[in-house]
Order: sequence, then structure tokens, then C-alpha cells
Amino acid sequence: MDEPVAIGRRVARLRAERGLTQRALAEPSYTPAYISTLEAGKVRPSEAALRFLAGRLGTTYEELSTGRPPHLATELRLRLTDAQRTLATGDASEAAGLYREVLDDAERLGLDPERAEALLGLGECALEAGDLAAATAHFEAAEQHLADEPPPRKARAVRGRAVAHLLAGELRYACYLLETAIDELTAGGLADPEALVLLYTAVISPYTDMGAHARAVHAAETALALAPQVHDPALVAGMHRQVARTFLASGRVAEADASLAKAQSVYRQLQLRTDLAHCHWMRGYVHSQNGDLASAEAELRTARDMLAARRAALYTAQVEVELADVLRRLGRGPEAAELLSGLLDLGDSHGAVHAAGAHRLLGLMAEERGDTEAAERHYVQALALLERSGAGGDLADLCRLLGDLFRRTGRTEAALDAYRTGLGHRAAPGTTTLGPAPAGVPGVVGGGGGGPARAAGGSPS
Repeated sequence: MDEPVAIGRRVARLRAERGLTQRALAEPSYTPAYISTLEAGKVRPSEAALRFLAGRLGTTYEELSTGRPPHLATELRLRLTDAQRTLATGDASEAAGLYREVLDDAERLGLDPERAEALLGLGECALEAGDLAAATAHFEAAEQHLADEPPPRKARAVRGRAVAHLLAGELRYACYLLETAIDELTAGGLADPEALVLLYTAVISPYTDMGAHARAVHAAETALALAPQVHDPALVAGMHRQVARTFLASGRVAEADASLAKAQSVYRQLQLRTDLAHCHWMRGYVHSQNGDLASAEAELRTARDMLAARRAALYTAQVEVELADVLRRLGRGPEAAELLSGLLDLGDSHGAVHAAGAHRLLGLMAEERGDTEAAERHYVQALALLERSGAGGDLADLCRLLGDLFRRTGRTEAALDAYRTGLGHRAAPGTTTLGPAPAGVPGVVGGGGGGPARAAGGSPS
């Protein structure tokens, strides 16, 4: 709100333009003396007074309190919609340019809601481009602008930050962010269904990768129970895509594929290309786990081509690890090795988890051809890359592979050390290292468990 003098001058000008006396403007809720004092800038009007006066003057509260014409915010929201459409169907860098223009104008005009939306959009663009530091910064800035808003309004910013940390391999911190937000929503009695589905859907992936399968199943069941109250089709589709992971972990392959088919249909209808690529990716993973390697290769190649066309570097790398595993199982080792060799440099960046997946597969391929020295080297490099990630299942699996290698080559003590290390990394079923699980949503029952399902280099997120 502007200073009282500026507001008073604005009220006086609009009153004069409309040919109203101070008495005509004031009645029946206020006195002519109050209007006189207000126009002189000697009193700061309340929000209720300004809304009353705006109605009498035929303008808006926003224009009366700030001097900004009401159409400015509307124009910015239309431009935000254009940027969102560009991100969904076009190029992330082009969408980022549109979001930056909106952000600059929103900051200049002091329009905080539009500023927060632009920051969230920039965060999504940075995620797709693989710039995780920029994504985190944008989501944190959006949270700061939304600090005084109710918890449901902050859910997208929290989810974005958590995904950035997940892609950086920081699984435990991603869980912490999402669990804290869920607890804040439920404890405050603000159990907004869309916000909760967004958060529960996002936490399935880190739970699964950490080996906390009972928690992943509980999150999936809670999201499914809340879904009928959600009106955003893209959000429901994203939920089905993640719920498919818990079905697969429980050996319910047909149900996993049915969930992905639902999501794929929505994404195709809405032309959400990155999300559609993720569906192809996950369906490839389902086919791979079910032993249908030809179908898995076709789906993964489609996903890789779609993501590469959108220059989504980190997501493309994840798909290439999955595709290389399928090629290895098809007996096309040299083709798989060539694909993996381009991923090893990711170990110096936020792609360390994917580089670890590449080293793991190269180690398996080295063992298959009898080169135990090369296999050990790749396994050790993969372990070093994964140490800080908290990916309990992947770390335990690598320790098992390394222990088996040591045992076969007669190094019993080294094998025992590797197995003990793997046991230390393995999370207890249904738990994280973060304390109690998030509080349940009143009236929603979730639970159950399932066995693990792991991909060569991190399952689709």
C-alpha cells in the first residue's frame, strides 16, 4: 500500500473525475470529515475503507491502494500461462526467458503473487535443464515470497526444492523437506488435498530409492485415497506415474502398467512432453523388470529421444543408464559400453548418481568377460560416487557385488568387509534415518509394504 498522502491524492482525483462530493462518496459508511482527512493524507485508511471507496469510485482496491491499473496483474497472469505452455510443449530455455520477463515486471510493479509464480516457473525450467543449483535458488526465493502464505500455497516450492535435492543424490534431505511440509499441512488442520497429493507423490521416489518401501507404499495409498478430491488432471497423472513404482516394487506389474497408461493418456492430451517422456521411461522400466527386453528398449529409446530433444540433460542420462542395462541383457555389450562411456564424466557434477549407475553396469560387463580387475575398479568408483547420496539400496547392492567378486577371487576378509559395509548402508524396512514418518491425514488410511525394485542407475522419478 502506498503512503497516505499518495492514497489521499488518488481518492481526491478519482472523486473529482466522477463529480462526487465528499458527502456523496462517504455515505452511508463514513463521514465527509473522514474523507476530507483521508484526502489530505492525514490518516492511513484501513483495507475495509479502501474497498468501500473503491466500490463507490468504480475502481479496484489494488488501484486505489497502489496506483496500479488492475489490468497489469491480469496481463502478467496471461504471460505466465504462455510461459507454462511453452515449458510444457516447447523449449525450457525459451520458457525461462518468458518467466524472467514476467519476474522483472512483477518486481518492478511490486506484484508478489506473480513474482512467486515466475520464480516457480524458473525453478521448473532449471530442473529440466539440469541446473540444480539455479533450480534450488529459484524455489527458495519463491518460498521466501510465500512465507506469509498458508502452507498449501508453499507446497509447489517445497516440492521443487525436494526434487532438486533428489536429482543431486541427496535423498535424505529430499525426504526431510517433504515430510516436514506434510506434517505442517496436517498439523495445522490445512489438509488441502491437492497440496498433499503433490507432496505425497513427490516423496515416493526418494523413499523407494532409499529402500523405505513401506513408507513409499503408505505415501502412494494416501495419494490414491485423496485423488478423487483433486481437480488438476496433470497432478493426478503424476500421482499415477509415481504410484506405478510401488505397484512394481510389490510385483504387481499389470497394475503398474495400467497406472502408467492412465498417466500417459492425460499427458498426451495435455501435450506435456517431458511428463510423457517420463511415462515412456517408466514403461520401459516396467517391461525390463518383466523380462520383455525388446519392448523395454523401444520405450526407453523413445523416452531418451524426447528428453534429448528438450535438452533435459540429467533426465536423459538416467534413461541412458536404463537403456544400457537393457542392451547388456540383450547381449549387445559393446553398444551398451559405448552408451555408458559418455556418462562417466557426470561424476564431477550433480550427475554423480547416474555416473555411479554407469560404473556399476560397466563392472558387471567386465565380470561377464572375466576382467575382474576392471570390474573391481568400476565397483569401487561407483561406491565412492554414491557414498553421500543415501541411496541405501544401490549402496548395499554394490557392496554385495564387490563382496561376491572378492570371494570368487579368494579374498575372504575383503569380501566380509564389503558385506558388512553393505549391511550398514541398508535402511531398515519401512524407515528412513529421519525419525517418525509424517503424520497421517485424518480419515485416510494407508499402509502395507512390498519388496524392492531397483534400476541400474536410479529408477524414474
